[in-house]
Amino acid sequence: MSHALALAVRGQGAVEPNPMVGCVIVRDGEIVGEGFHERFGGPHAEVNALGLAGERAVGATAYVSLEPCCHQGKTPPCTQALIRAGVKRVVAAVEDPFPKVRGEGVAELRAAGIECEVGVCGSDANWVLAPYRKLIKTGRPWVITKWAMTLDGKLATRTGDSKWISSEASRAIVHQLRGRMDAIIVGSGTARSDNPLLTARTADRSDLKRTAMRIVVDSTGSLASESRLVQTARDVPLLVAVGDEAVAGNSTRLTEAGVEVYRCAGRTHAERCESLLDELGRRRMTNVLVEGGSRLLGTLFDLQAVDEIHVFIAPKLAGGDGALSPIGGEGVAKMADAMKLADITIEELEGDVYVHGRVATRS
Repeated sequence: MSHALALAVRGQGAVEPNPMVGCVIVRDGEIVGEGFHERFGGPHAEVNALGLAGERAVGATAYVSLEPCCHQGKTPPCTQALIRAGVKRVVAAVEDPFPKVRGEGVAELRAAGIECEVGVCGSDANWVLAPYRKLIKTGRPWVITKWAMTLDGKLATRTGDSKWISSEASRAIVHQLRGRMDAIIVGSGTARSDNPLLTARTADRSDLKRTAMRIVVDSTGSLASESRLVQTARDVPLLVAVGDEAVAGNSTRLTEAGVEVYRCAGRTHAERCESLLDELGRRRMTNVLVEGGSRLLGTLFDLQAVDEIHVFIAPKLAGGDGALSPIGGEGVAKMADAMKLADITIEELEGDVYVHGRVATRS
């Protein structure tokens, strides 16, 4: 099952909103077939593994990191493929929370005389499936935050200059992250001061699993027509999330430039952010990356909407009372209430310290 989970992760960024799934077929103690869900709309893990196993699947055990599906979607039910192949036993790590499956896959296999076991490496599987499970359960995407800061916790100097805080190696990691996201989100301040493209640019094109929609949270819709984001809107999707106070002329100007303008519900910044997350969930976005700025990150942390963080800490000191720190908002009153991380990894990248973890309460 550990091998099946390792295979599953290879589909990260390519299969969403479907779950990452791996499958290993074992007969007489020998692996005779293995596979994973490689791309959205393509064959599922079980079908790929059975294809390699061929006739050796008869009487074998299938180890699957998620309960096999039993409904017709973009591909036929995996339960029927397992039954036709003559598999004797199926071991699933966890039950599929998708409403059309949710235990029915196992029930169908058992009705066909196949022995089933659920729960092997369940916690590891749920870790891999966390973004998928969140989308199914809450209707919202998995929210990943990223920022680079100096050793004294500054996003930029007192004048707003931030190029470059982090090393080339750190920035390469960010581009890899972008290459598997459904959306990349920034606030209007970051869009104005940095004038970013928010595209994924990597040396290895295989790192680019999908093209993320770029999103600017801009209540008044004031994003300049001259910005690089607007200038490239017809080539790479750009959405500007506005509020009720957005000037009609701004919305028209942006729309005519190829920008999608989405009007968020809510009177406050927090309410509009929640409205945006709901909309992204309706669009079946699974992973979104928030790259700043301080106000947007602070709002999301105050809402407890963040699931995962990637922080790059450079061995530099900027100083300045007016220099921004990464997370604005209200914050917590007591250190005991500070957000804690789990599953933490720490790595050195050309002198930078790269910290990656998940929010403990959501791991």
